Amino acid sequence: MCVKVFLADDAEVMRKAIRRLLSDREDIAVVGEAANIRETIQKTAELYPDLIILDVSMVDRNHIALTETKHLLNGAKVLAISFGSDDRTKELLDSVGAVRFLDKMKLADELIPAILELAAAGQTLITSVLPEEYSGG
Repeated sequence: MCVKVFLADDAEVMRKAIRRLLSDREDIAVVGEAANIRETIQKTAELYPDLIILDVSMVDRNHIALTETKHLLNGAKVLAISFGSDDRTKELLDSVGAVRFLDKMKLADELIPAILELAAAGQTLITSVLPEEYSGG
């Protein structure tokens, strides 16, 4: 089984780093990428990825109606990434229906295991590296 992954981050250097990190994996294929949330919504409608690796701060900066975002991602699971977390990050995670959150500083060690875990689970299950009081939504 090959997990189809879509990269959504406004920083090209981050998209390239993630692509490079995943490039040697036969069980993970990067099927597309976008630099903003509108492009993400458009391309995921065409590509139907299994998983979207989404910079959650990008959602906020693009002023998309947060409650609308998760309904426009074609049912793909969302693995949210960001530098650190705070109350606003928690709100954004809920708004996009994120099934997992990873700090960008830990992607080299945690991204591939997280992708494979989510693919194996085959279901939406909230797990997070955020403080314990965040239960997801």
